[in-house]
Amino acid sequence: MGRLIKIITWLVAGFVALFTLAAVAIFVFFEPNDFREDIARAVKEATGRELVIDGDIALDLFPWIAIEIGNTSFGNAPGFGAEPMVRFELARLRVRLMPLLLRREITVATAEIESLTLNLQVNALGTGNWESLVPKEASESPDDSAPKNRAMTDIAGLELRNATIRYQDAASGDNYVLSEVQMSLGRISGKDTISIAGLSVEGVLDGVADRPTTFKFRTGGIEIQTVAQVVALQPLELSALGIDITAQVEAFSYAGDITPVASIEIAEFSPGRLMRVFGVDAPETADPAALSRASIAAQVKITGATVELTELQIKLDDTTVRGTLSVPRDAGGVYRFDLVADAIELDRYLQPTAESAGSTGASAPVEIPVDLIKPLHVDGKLRATEVKFAGLVFENVELGVNAAAGRMRLQPISAGFYGGHYSGDVSIDVASTIPVVSLNEKIENVDMAQLAKAMFDQENITGTISGAFKLTTHGNDTLQMQRNLAGNLSFQLQEGTFEGTDVWYELRRARALIKGLEAPQPSLPPRTRFNSVVATGVVKDGIMRNNDLFVELPFMRLTGGGQVDLVAATIDYHLIARVFDRPEMLQNATQEELNAFTQAEIPLRISGSLTSPSVKPDLEKLLRKRIEDEIKDKLKERLKDLFGG
Repeated sequence: MGRLIKIITWLVAGFVALFTLAAVAIFVFFEPNDFREDIARAVKEATGRELVIDGDIALDLFPWIAIEIGNTSFGNAPGFGAEPMVRFELARLRVRLMPLLLRREITVATAEIESLTLNLQVNALGTGNWESLVPKEASESPDDSAPKNRAMTDIAGLELRNATIRYQDAASGDNYVLSEVQMSLGRISGKDTISIAGLSVEGVLDGVADRPTTFKFRTGGIEIQTVAQVVALQPLELSALGIDITAQVEAFSYAGDITPVASIEIAEFSPGRLMRVFGVDAPETADPAALSRASIAAQVKITGATVELTELQIKLDDTTVRGTLSVPRDAGGVYRFDLVADAIELDRYLQPTAESAGSTGASAPVEIPVDLIKPLHVDGKLRATEVKFAGLVFENVELGVNAAAGRMRLQPISAGFYGGHYSGDVSIDVASTIPVVSLNEKIENVDMAQLAKAMFDQENITGTISGAFKLTTHGNDTLQMQRNLAGNLSFQLQEGTFEGTDVWYELRRARALIKGLEAPQPSLPPRTRFNSVVATGVVKDGIMRNNDLFVELPFMRLTGGGQVDLVAATIDYHLIARVFDRPEMLQNATQEELNAFTQAEIPLRISGSLTSPSVKPDLEKLLRKRIEDEIKDKLKERLKDLFGG
C-alpha cells in the first residue's frame, strides 16, 4: 500500500514534469520534431533511461504550451529486462506559460494519454523498477526536510484510455495485469496540500482469480499533505470478482510503513459463486441453498504482520456472526478470533446423505477433511445461541479452538442440551497417515424424550439421562471411525417410561402361552415405568459390551448384559428379571400369577434395532427352565417312592 501511494504520487508528478520539461525545451525551437534526440538526451541525463519518440510531436506556444506526442517509450531500469517501463501511443498536455514563468504556478489542462502500457516490476531482492525515479526520503523530520517555496499546482485532470498496467513481483511470485483501463483523475490543485477531485478506474483484472474479472474503483477525492506526509481519502467504492465493497479510510501517514484503518462493507454476494471464480468447486451441501448469501462489515486495521478486523459482522445465509478476527499476512501466522453467532444449522453445509445399495437408509461415509485441517494454525473461541449438528440442537454453545501442525483440539466445549448440559474435549490428529480422533464427553440431566426424538425420530422413551464417554478411533471416513471406536462409557437413566412395551403384560402373556392358558387382556397404551437404568461398558471395534446393566422398575429388577453394535445400530441383551412382591403395583394380577412370578427368576431378551428394540421374555429359556423344573419334580417324587419318604 505504501509503495502504491508513492508510485501514484510520483508518477503523476513525473509525467507532469516530463511533459513540462519537454515543452519548455521545445519552446525555444521552431520545429520540435527536429530535436527528438536532444529531448531524449535530456531525459537520459535526468533519469538514466532511454526515451524513444517514434511518433510526431506537435506544439502550440501561446497562451498555452500545448504539446502532443505520438508513439513513445520510456526505458526500464537496469536488470529488469528490455521491455520498456512505459509506452504510449499518444499523449496530450497543455500548460499555461505565463503563470509558470512569473509565479511558478503549474496550471495544466486535462492531460490525455492513450494506449498506455505501464510495467511495474519487483526483483528477487524486493527492489522496484520505479525506485530510481523516486527521490530518497531524507532522515530529518518532515518539517525540517520540507522543500521551501513549493510551486502551486493546478491540473485540470488526467484521462487514460485503453491502458494496461502490469505488476510482477519476483520475490512473492505475484503477477497481476489490469487491462482495458479507463481512468479519470479529477482536478489536482494545491501547494503544500494537494487535492485531487475524484478518481475512477475501470478495467479487466487478471491474476487474482482463476479467470479475469471486471474491476472498478472510485473515490470522490484525495488529499495529500506533502509536508506532513499524510493522505486523506473520501469514501472508496471497489467492485471486483462479483463483490462490491465500500470503505471509509481514516487519514494515514505514508512515511515509512503504512498502517491504514478503514470501515468496510461488503455487499451481499454468493460464496459458492466466488469459489468458482477462484477455480474451486463449491462443495455439494445437504441444503442446495447453502453458501448462497453472505455479507461482511468490519473495522479494518492493516499492520505489518496482520489484518485486524474489529466490530466484525458476517452474515452467512441465515446466520449472523459478530466479534473480532486477526488474519496473518504470512503463511506461518496464526488466525485468532473471538466470535459470537446467533443460530447456525451446520447440517445444511454437510454433504447430502445418500441411501446405500442395500436400501438400509444409511448415509454414505463422509471423508475426514484432512487437507482442510492440516494447514490450519488457529487460536480462538466461538459462542453461539444455537447450533444444530447431526440432527441435534445445542444451546448457548461455548467452543475453544486450537489448531497447529495438523492437530486440532476443540476444548472447552460447553452447551445446553435438551434441558440438561453437555461438555466435551475433542482432539483431531491428521498429522500422521491415518486421522485419529479422541473424545471425552459428558451429558448431565438430559431429557431422554427430546434426545430420542432428535437422534432416532422415536417417541418411545422418557426420563433423564446422564453419562460419560471416553473414546478414541481412527480412519479416513466416518464409517471407518465408527468401526474402530474403542474406549469406555457409562450412563444412568432415571424416572421415565418405555413407551410401546408393557413388560408386565409380556410376562403374563408368556406364562399363559407356556401353560396353555388364554392370554390376558393388555392395558393400553402399552407402557413400562422405570426408576433407574444404570450401566457401564467397554467399546471395541465399534461394539459396546456391557455386563452390569441394572434396571429397576416399580415392581421388578432386571440385571444382565449384552452388546450394542454402534455401526449396525442393533442391540442384543439377555436379562434376568425378579418381580417384587408388591401387588399394588401389578395390574390385574391373580394370586397364582403373583406367587409364580415373585418366586421365580424370569429371563428377558432385548433385541433388534437400537431405535425400536423388542423387549420380550426369553421363551426358549423359560421353556427350558419349565422342563428342568418338571424333571426335578418327577425326580423328587420317584425318590420319595423309592425311599418311602
